[in-house]
Amino acid sequence: MLLIILGLILGLLMGYLLPYQFPVAAAKYISVAFLAGLDSVIGGTRAGLENKFRFGIFFSGFFVNLLLAAGITWVGDMLGVEIYQAAVVTFGVRVFINLGYIRRDLLNQNKDKEKSSLEFLTDNRKG
Repeated sequence: MLLIILGLILGLLMGYLLPYQFPVAAAKYISVAFLAGLDSVIGGTRAGLENKFRFGIFFSGFFVNLLLAAGITWVGDMLGVEIYQAAVVTFGVRVFINLGYIRRDLLNQNKDKEKSSLEFLTDNRKG
């Protein structure tokens, strides 16, 4: 956990102290790639909470999502159509759906803990 927090702090500091501006032409690609990566990370988090996480699936899904999103954006640029918006909407919807499942899983875990502590208290009163 400490390594994750240190990585986050280091990344934030680097982003703040090393100013870099991406070219405007790359903005579509970066936004779609960010959403594709975020979708994969949140999907992996959901799988981890459900004890179904497999690194191979996460790793391949991460890169396939990035390549697919970049490909859709590139084809749209070649055709002169803003087709990247389909990827933005799709990944955005998936992010919010997975966040909903994560929230429910966390709330259900807390509810199960409360139930078990209440059962423990009631069992001790009887005995």
